[in-house]
Amino acid sequence: MSASPERRPATLDDPPVDVSDPHELLLRYLDWYREALLRKLDGLTEPELRAPVEPLGWSPLGLVKHLGWVERRWMRWGFAAEDVLAYPSEDDEAEWRVPADESVEDVLATYHDEVRRSRALAASADLAEPARLGGRFRTAAQAPSLGRILFHLFQEYARHVGHLDIARELLDGTVGE
Repeated sequence: MSASPERRPATLDDPPVDVSDPHELLLRYLDWYREALLRKLDGLTEPELRAPVEPLGWSPLGLVKHLGWVERRWMRWGFAAEDVLAYPSEDDEAEWRVPADESVEDVLATYHDEVRRSRALAASADLAEPARLGGRFRTAAQAPSLGRILFHLFQEYARHVGHLDIARELLDGTVGE
């Protein structure tokens, strides 16, 4: 079976096809998904960003907030073993909620700060470097490598950006790539 000549597969826009270093590939693909997350928010009004999308039950801004917590948990608390708050509360849904007094700008600024910190940690480490002990991981047997953590973040973004495509289509009919 062959594709019709009129239908062309989507091109890879980043990273370029000549990038083959696994560390660079993971980081650049992860950045592509981080940027895709933000692209998919473009054009949404503040009420659309904040309101839970039915039947999904979460808001687009809540998804951004969740991914900021994911970055923090896996990179700062996990890989770097920083002494940071890993969860906003005992309530599993708390990191998805955006209170009325928390601005869109504050949620995005917090997210961007977590991404910046993750990038800095990942840029200076080897993929085989194990997570430090004392934060999320208590023993060497529990501590995954940076490569495994980045791959986990990659799949987390791929899954959630796909979810956001569905939410966006439900909100206003915009179809994702």
